[in-house]
Amino acid sequence: MVDNLMIYWSTETIGSSVRFYYEAANLRPPLRVDDFVAAPTAIAMWPHDLLTAPREAADRLYNVERYTLFPRGGHFPAWEAPDLYAEDLRQLARAVRT
Repeated sequence: MVDNLMIYWSTETIGSSVRFYYEAANLRPPLRVDDFVAAPTAIAMWPHDLLTAPREAADRLYNVERYTLFPRGGHFPAWEAPDLYAEDLRQLARAVRT
């Protein structure tokens, strides 16, 4: 984790890495009752992430093709649980191909 943070610090790219959070909080239009993303969507819920959303909430806004609740991991799943993360991506790729 320290290595990951040092990359942002030493390359002075922390601003671009947090831009998404700023834009989501300040620039995204509010959701409307009838908003829906029709594209097939995969959602991964990690128990130690910033938040977790129940499947019902995801289904209301997205065409959820895959919803996975993981037993471990958090905000940086590729570092915290790379085995689970990679396998979920493999399964998603298989499902999308068929």
